Amino acid sequence: MPESIHTVTALPTTRQPGCPFDPPAELIDAHRHGSVSRFIHPGGRPGWLVTGYDLVRSVLADPRFSARKELLNVGDFEVPPAPPGEFLLMDDPQHRRYRKPLAGKFTVRRMRQLTERIEQITTDCLDAMEKAGPPADLVTAFAKPIPTIIICELLGVPYEERGFFQENIDSFLGGETSEEELIAAYTATQDYLAQLVAAKRANPTDDVLSDLTDSDLTDEELQGISLILLVAGLDTTANMLALGTFALLQHPDQLAALRAEPELTDQAVEELLRYLTVAKTSMRTALEDVELGGRTIEAGTTVVLSSNTANRDPERFPDPHVLDLRRQHGGHLAFGHGVHQCLGQQLARIEMRVAFPALINRFPALRLAVPAEEVALRPETADIYGVKSLPVTWDV
Repeated sequence: MPESIHTVTALPTTRQPGCPFDPPAELIDAHRHGSVSRFIHPGGRPGWLVTGYDLVRSVLADPRFSARKELLNVGDFEVPPAPPGEFLLMDDPQHRRYRKPLAGKFTVRRMRQLTERIEQITTDCLDAMEKAGPPADLVTAFAKPIPTIIICELLGVPYEERGFFQENIDSFLGGETSEEELIAAYTATQDYLAQLVAAKRANPTDDVLSDLTDSDLTDEELQGISLILLVAGLDTTANMLALGTFALLQHPDQLAALRAEPELTDQAVEELLRYLTVAKTSMRTALEDVELGGRTIEAGTTVVLSSNTANRDPERFPDPHVLDLRRQHGGHLAFGHGVHQCLGQQLARIEMRVAFPALINRFPALRLAVPAEEVALRPETADIYGVKSLPVTWDV
């Protein structure tokens, strides 16, 4: 057992200037002291921070650590349970009850069947970009529309109402709205989802939400499930597409390799997922005393899992801070691990496998329209890391 315990007193922490793709320096430094550090939650309660690959992965797969929202022990206040249907913050059997009806909707086979539609949406976005001419904000012109259209079609959200979703989801996930604005956006989205569920029950159509109405799930549960799918389907992929493009533009050798070798695409997507890890952290609470990395995690203690440092762990990934699209060593934790592993990971993969090559081949001279240090980054307070905007230009 190490003689001393490294302590991290606050999260989030800012990233180093000029290093928008690397985890905050304080987290990398914490990992140098060991895979498990003491952590003080913002509410003042003591906890633990896990930064190493093997230990993060083990906690995510260990039923002795709970994902239940109401068990979070982060301050001198009670945390309410997750609303019905919001299964990411639940344990089995409740988690399994909600997830099981969805599993068949997001299989590899079913997601591959969407490839042609994803290709068409991507082409439409690129056509609009080309027609409008440079410069463009890649976030609004490309990164957001692709996953927005796909997830809304899967849920059966009418085309004309998708802008409403994007605006409100941005408000409560962007990390920069006031509490009042956040509550207003969340409430507006929930009110709409309640109406959407009612409409699908009355007149089912060919979509996932309509399929789920033919089950024992209540309207409130369907509303919660829909919110999870919307948030997960929009925000994570949109930020991967924008931040991933930024990373490629800052690594011209890797960009050139991907353009010259289309067979690298699948590998490249996995490496970008590892390298960027836009879903930075998660939390679990110990249900009993657990030995972890030579430390005793006491029952009731909430542990912060740092996925971005786990995916940069040199014991798992050689030269972890290098973006290498030819990297062979996979097994990243960008989609989590265990029973809560991202349900929509295959959809996200296909969207990226289609979108990145289409973009860089349509615009061979694509480049930033501003200096890299002027690209506006999402704050670390945002649940999902990324860029707020990505000004790009190209030769006409």
